[in-house]
Amino acid sequence: MSKLSPYNARHVLVENLDQGKWIQTRKINYQDPTGSDRVWEMAVRTTRTATTNVDAVSIVSVLHHPDRPKEIVLVKQYRPPTQKVVLELPAGLIDPKELIESTAERELLEETGYHGKFARQSIVTYSDPGLTNANMVLAYVDVDLSDVHNKLPQPQLEDGEFIETFTLPLNNLLAELEAVIQREGCTVDARLYHFAVGLDLAKQL
Repeated sequence: MSKLSPYNARHVLVENLDQGKWIQTRKINYQDPTGSDRVWEMAVRTTRTATTNVDAVSIVSVLHHPDRPKEIVLVKQYRPPTQKVVLELPAGLIDPKELIESTAERELLEETGYHGKFARQSIVTYSDPGLTNANMVLAYVDVDLSDVHNKLPQPQLEDGEFIETFTLPLNNLLAELEAVIQREGCTVDARLYHFAVGLDLAKQL
């Protein structure tokens, strides 16, 4: 295992912040359906832009191999709040004045090295609505494996990013994810796991 593996990351210090570089905490005073006054605490991303009014893009890219089953492109990275390496779909924040389409293509290239073409997107969804107003779209990005750039994809990670790219067979994604989790002691992003459960459920209907 490489010395730069995300599994080498560890917690050092945890600080409570009201206003950080990326996140702000807020208190909401609201009324419930009975008219009673209530209070809710929430976290807000400080990076949302007016161009899209969307925080982030999560990316589905399926590799269509000519001689073996389809595979989905995934990533592993250490997520400090979980104190674990997390299996995820490639994803990233939308930069100022950037569109969803270009964000999806850029993030796929940066995190995985694959050159792709934006195909379509989901509606805007909320990742954890009990905690934050952070939202995102699911973008489908096509990858042409005949493209010379995709023969030996090389991620273009930013400073401080330690992300591993891997693929799993799409037709058995749920079982494959659970096998990786058991083998490596990592965990999985809920959105990816729910995506896998949906695929598995569809096979049973």
